[in-house]
Amino acid sequence: MSQHVFSRRQFLALTGGTLVTASMFPTTVLASYPDKPRTLAMNNLHTGESLEACYFDGVNYVSDEMARINQICRDFRRNEVHPMDRALFDQISQIQSLLGTQTEVQIISGYRSPATNEALRSKSSGVAKKSYHMLGKALDFRLDGVKLSHVREAAISLKAGGVGYYAKSDFVHIDTGPARQW
Repeated sequence: MSQHVFSRRQFLALTGGTLVTASMFPTTVLASYPDKPRTLAMNNLHTGESLEACYFDGVNYVSDEMARINQICRDFRRNEVHPMDRALFDQISQIQSLLGTQTEVQIISGYRSPATNEALRSKSSGVAKKSYHMLGKALDFRLDGVKLSHVREAAISLKAGGVGYYAKSDFVHIDTGPARQW
């Protein structure tokens, strides 16, 4: 798949309009562009599963494709599937659009059951007690071949939820909660 590499200056120039737009419109307006189909190629790095899904057909979200996305984003430790917030995938589509790429979305963590979240919390102080992962409203990911800091900058520019940057672990966290960053 084709990928554009931007300098920081080019990236900021490209996203400047988004930042102005973000300050003028609510997040829900930014998260939707209803006349354009949206397709994502995804790979769960823990299970090795891959899919390509056209989850929005330009008018409606496609329930069968969303079910496939829910499956690949499941809590693989307990094999529990939970509905994922479709706004997460709209955010990823917008991030890809800002970066000029359709490269594969590499999933680190999607849904986490409360039991899995608690087990992870017992091993790491970086896992939130009331994690959006437990609601299907968070995703930890990276874009294949795209500099992680560029993914982070694009996600922050959307002002569409939380953005966490985990450079040492090589992923970005996004969620559909309040706009914030860490």
